[in-house]
Amino acid sequence: MKEELMIPEWLRWVALLSLLAGILSSIWIAFDEFRSPQKMWIMNLVWPVCALFGYSFVLFLYLHSGRPSSKGTVERPSGGARNSGSHKPVLSPTAIAKAALHCGAGCTVGDVIAETLALAFPTVLLWLGWKTLFGERTISVWMLDYIFAFVLGIAFQYFTIKPMRQLSAKQGLIQALKADALSLTAWQVGMYGLMGVGQFLIFKPVFGTKLEANTPEFWFLMQLAMLAGFATGYPVNWWLLRKGIKELM
Repeated sequence: MKEELMIPEWLRWVALLSLLAGILSSIWIAFDEFRSPQKMWIMNLVWPVCALFGYSFVLFLYLHSGRPSSKGTVERPSGGARNSGSHKPVLSPTAIAKAALHCGAGCTVGDVIAETLALAFPTVLLWLGWKTLFGERTISVWMLDYIFAFVLGIAFQYFTIKPMRQLSAKQGLIQALKADALSLTAWQVGMYGLMGVGQFLIFKPVFGTKLEANTPEFWFLMQLAMLAGFATGYPVNWWLLRKGIKELM
């Protein structure tokens, strides 16, 4: 009997329905943004990407404070006021959530690319220590996840900070690293934690198998892991916003 048949049929349907909900929510938000684009162009990517895993939560947040006309949209102070220390932005829960999702979007895209790459070309994991430093393939996959998440997470932040602060390319990159390195690391820690619990403490001992990236159950677990990443990244984003290191979205 193949390993995937050991997973209950009801769980497969739950996974498929959850993935479908994420895809439909993402498409709806993308269509809505096409009609009414975001003031900050990178957010046109952030909302649909995050809806893939957070669908109902992200859709609620988008309708409440994501649209340009939303009442919950936060007005950002000018650069001079922000840097002077005389004006501190109001850090509402939705403002912090949007900052965390901004980070999470880059992490999500990076993780999806890395997991797909590892599935299609497993030899790439040999470069990251699989079978030499690590007997467990998952550790090398997570290393690949982090590399892609880090690069794309910093890119998402760069295209926010550089135009908002009118920085040079070099300074924009430096500020993006300062603003998002800690945030995306915190996000990935939450993601790794829940993926590890699911893979090693639930699916392996209970169902006798580990999930692979070619199954809907894997991506359902990844959806939950991204929500865990949001939870661990949220307080870090609060701190970064409070210190003025990161910009309000």
